[in-house]
Amino acid sequence: MIKTFALASSAHRIIFCPKYSSSTSSSSSHRRILRFSTSDRRRRTFSAMAGEELVKRNVYPNGVAVITLDRTKALNAMNLEMDLKYKSFLDEWESDPRVKCVIVEGSTPRAFCAGMDIKGVAAEIQKDKNTPLVPKVFAAEYTLICAIAGYKKPYISLMDGITMGFGLGLSGHGRYRVITERTVLAMPENGIGLFPDIGFSYIAAHSPGGGSVGAYLGLTGKRISTPSDALFVGLGTHYVPSEKLASLKEAILSANLSEDPNQDIQATLSKYSGNTESEAHLKSLLPQIESAFSANKSVKETIEELKKYQQSTDPSVVEWAKEALKGLEKGAPFSLYLTQKYFSNVACAKGKAENELATLNGVMKTEYRIALRSALRGDFAEGVRAVLIDKDQNPKWNPASVEEVDENEVEALFKPLSSGVEELKV
Repeated sequence: MIKTFALASSAHRIIFCPKYSSSTSSSSSHRRILRFSTSDRRRRTFSAMAGEELVKRNVYPNGVAVITLDRTKALNAMNLEMDLKYKSFLDEWESDPRVKCVIVEGSTPRAFCAGMDIKGVAAEIQKDKNTPLVPKVFAAEYTLICAIAGYKKPYISLMDGITMGFGLGLSGHGRYRVITERTVLAMPENGIGLFPDIGFSYIAAHSPGGGSVGAYLGLTGKRISTPSDALFVGLGTHYVPSEKLASLKEAILSANLSEDPNQDIQATLSKYSGNTESEAHLKSLLPQIESAFSANKSVKETIEELKKYQQSTDPSVVEWAKEALKGLEKGAPFSLYLTQKYFSNVACAKGKAENELATLNGVMKTEYRIALRSALRGDFAEGVRAVLIDKDQNPKWNPASVEEVDENEVEALFKPLSSGVEELKV
């Protein structure tokens, strides 16, 4: 096994293992330890972990850097401090020639990352609708997503366990997306009165069926829990059985990476990747998904189409339509209307260089406007109450039906922010 050479920080000092004890500042100590570890043939690592830190990092002698999310009680849900620390590590490593690639992982097989700290944000909004926390959180998340998507070095996400919401933001835009049979993927935001953000509209636009499969997942909150479906949709790039995950990581950490680490990573992933046990269920339903969730279908038309499919002679189609309708019923009507419009706009922009929504950065700028405004709507507070706090699963949405949604209110979410409020800088 790889040995870990750990540091613990307290106030303004860093405590080392006796052999390397030093009284220098943390930044210079950081550099010294890297020099020690890279020259040490006994495969040691240095670690910049502090006591109970929730985002931990290690850099190994062969130039592999590892981020570990360690907030197990919250299934590694991300808060603002975690967002900022995560991005600071990526920024530092991107410009460090000694770092060849980055692995990101969760500390528990239960979850890679379950999303953002929803309850914390909702509680702050309840106290003060003008809380600075809202723009800070969304700006931190969205700039981090853009940094991941444009990262210059190989970025490998080990998406073992629950990977939802912002968890998909941390992984779904990276180059290598490793799933296991324990991976559960979903975007359930409509069910709490928000919308599927984290650039999922961009991922959806590149999904099968001209973006219809991604729209289906975003609108219904459908959970993907089979490797074959995850690969078919494009949320995963490689399937590695969970019993091989530790060996895969060990192989990367001990690899002699060349000047082209991508080639080395691809070869290692191919070695440990397996074949899925079944064909993608969603692939067999692609004609129905395209028909019901195409970009030109309104939510009302989608519901009508699904009801028709409930009369199918194919039991699997009937079951799919029934489940999709249940998923839509859980979503806030305003959120459903918004999601359909937004995803349609992004899907239609694909490949059109002149359209800002054809790029992830452009999508995230628009999403930032929508997120700041959506978070202040009453549906968000009500959704959090019903699903996460009281857990009565009986939210009182306003408006109560898709037919009652004011299209002008939806359109207003897309408009530039008012003076005095900065747009997202990416």
